[in-house]
Amino acid sequence: MRKLVLFVLAMGLATLAAGAQGFSLEQVMKAPFTNDLVAAPVKGRVAWVTNAEGRRNLWVAEPAGDAWKARMVTAYAEDDGQELGDVSVTPDGEWVVYTRGGSVQGEAHPVPNPAALVDGVKQQVWMVSAGGGEPKLIAAGKSGAISPKGDRVAYVAKGQVWVASLQGEPKPTQLFEGRGTMRNLRWAPDASAVVFVTERGDHAFIGEYRFGEKTLTWVDPGTEQDGEPVWSPDGTKIAFVRNPTGFDDASERAVRSGPPWEIRVADAKTGEGKLLWRADEGRGSLYREIVGHDVLTWSADGYLVFPWEKDGWTHLYSIPSGGGAAKLLTPGAFEVEQVAPMLGGKAVVFSSNQYGADAKDADRRHVWSVPASGASLPTALTKGEGIEVFPVATSEGSVVVLASDARWPIHPAVVAKGGVLKEIAPDLIPKDFPSAQMIAPQQVIFPAADGMEIHGQIFLPKNHALRKDGRDPAIVFFHGGSRRQMFLGWHSMEYYANTYAENEYLCSLGYVVLSVNYRSGIGYGMEFRQALHYGFEGGSEYNDVIGAALYLHGRSDVDARRIGAWGGSYGGYLTALALARGSDLYAAGVDLHGVHDWVYEMGFWRPSGDPGVDWEARKRLAWLSSPMSSLDTWRSPVLLIQGDDDRNVVFAQTVRLADALRQRHVDVEEKVFPDEIHDFLVHRNWVTSYRLAAEFFGRKLK
Repeated sequence: MRKLVLFVLAMGLATLAAGAQGFSLEQVMKAPFTNDLVAAPVKGRVAWVTNAEGRRNLWVAEPAGDAWKARMVTAYAEDDGQELGDVSVTPDGEWVVYTRGGSVQGEAHPVPNPAALVDGVKQQVWMVSAGGGEPKLIAAGKSGAISPKGDRVAYVAKGQVWVASLQGEPKPTQLFEGRGTMRNLRWAPDASAVVFVTERGDHAFIGEYRFGEKTLTWVDPGTEQDGEPVWSPDGTKIAFVRNPTGFDDASERAVRSGPPWEIRVADAKTGEGKLLWRADEGRGSLYREIVGHDVLTWSADGYLVFPWEKDGWTHLYSIPSGGGAAKLLTPGAFEVEQVAPMLGGKAVVFSSNQYGADAKDADRRHVWSVPASGASLPTALTKGEGIEVFPVATSEGSVVVLASDARWPIHPAVVAKGGVLKEIAPDLIPKDFPSAQMIAPQQVIFPAADGMEIHGQIFLPKNHALRKDGRDPAIVFFHGGSRRQMFLGWHSMEYYANTYAENEYLCSLGYVVLSVNYRSGIGYGMEFRQALHYGFEGGSEYNDVIGAALYLHGRSDVDARRIGAWGGSYGGYLTALALARGSDLYAAGVDLHGVHDWVYEMGFWRPSGDPGVDWEARKRLAWLSSPMSSLDTWRSPVLLIQGDDDRNVVFAQTVRLADALRQRHVDVEEKVFPDEIHDFLVHRNWVTSYRLAAEFFGRKLK
């Protein structure tokens, strides 16, 4: 009876708080998420995917006079956990090709089925009319690439390259039988050939299949990792990136330099290649990719545009396609992200966190353009307190972006004169979405325990300044990744759009919420991202975990006895680390699919035969960097959440932690989603997780 009364009281308080703020968790989680924005070759059209409460559908829009006409062209009506992606549009603009169904990851991980659909699920390539209607199945597979002639689509099925007619006949055919796993399909401008990457473990090749001759040519093969192929505008050459074997080591360790990466160019007919450009030794020697359909952009006036970290920041550079010195296109202390060619092909449009008039833009994104030749400095296309990402240039010269701000979730908009954004699909966002009740987070910068400068965003409850006692409970949020950066508004990644909604909801319940951009994340330069001793090599991010708690302790409006922590994936790791080593600072935590034992996660118990690595020392350091090594000082209660088909962090991480904590009589609650993956595919699972998290904090902190 006592538990029932407490539960009813907690629910009543939560309901009153939500009512005072004017929204519930379900309302704020209605925020639709839009991604996969692409421009059609004609008619000024654009297409994208919107996920509305788990119902993923394709949308198409085009200019209609001074306005835009937008429509949903598919009608998937269930929260069934089936992803949509790989969107492309035929050359005549009349058909949209896409993939439906989650990714296959070997025999142990078939297409995920988190909604427990009894008929099973498949990953398939589909097409639908740009005017809407019944979708047409093309074939089982993914990553459809439409021929420039618009008659065929190349795609990947079971790691092999296939081609299917967009008219339904003849039947799909496998182009060849090849070793490795194929990806990055790119058609020649005249549709005579298709190039691809084949992953073969410790090396990767660029392959080229010619349809007329029915021949397969390996493009400048070597012992290294080749990728990111792009055709020259005339179709006579192929440029690509060559990385040394093991280059991706820098994505997991604090490696700041190594054997330099290269850009190479090959003859499209013979496959014979040569070095075009090589990165310098030292800073910038490691490859740093950016988001875009192509990492390399071959301009119409004979330049190759590419990303490079020569000065410690991810910038755009260009070189003449015949070779030469690299020219910096985007100077300054900021990071370039998504890149796309402008109409005419002589310039590119990109997003970045370049400072405008407001230094807070370091925690935002705006859109810029720059000529590939470097004849002038970048021009700002957008500015202000919003966030603009994933720009595309339409066939009529407009720039369309995905935009958000502190109160409105990510949605498509066209950039008008003066940088003004005009929505092109206002019906995407529900009428009852509580935008007016959203809190605009404020930028804060605080010192970590070792003095490093850390950026964060703080959410203050609306009635915060009116409280008589002046002190509210607080919750610290740690993002995942760790190669991520949280913004001063709704995020452009679906996972973090959801976490932003939860942080807004927690703030509406009366918590001060601090979102922390800890070291090893992006946005603040290479040395911040490649932070010394981070992760399994020392867990140096714990300095930021302590710094966040001490920052809140120093605020007169926060009750230092009632500070919680939450996060997912890498954020789950930091939440667990906070509770294991700092239970005197953090009173409770919610850990979603976190890493708890680096030795187990990284497989250090089965070292390779590399005689140059002290595997025992690495294993020991990884263990000492793990929350599991500090369980004897873990006292604070925790809620553990994970799907048991997690393909990023093994489910055993949560199994082993829960068992070890219970043996130590720590208060453990849990929620497990059968057949759910790391980035939950079912919307109701997100809502359940966040409701349980809010209720858990309500019991432990209020």
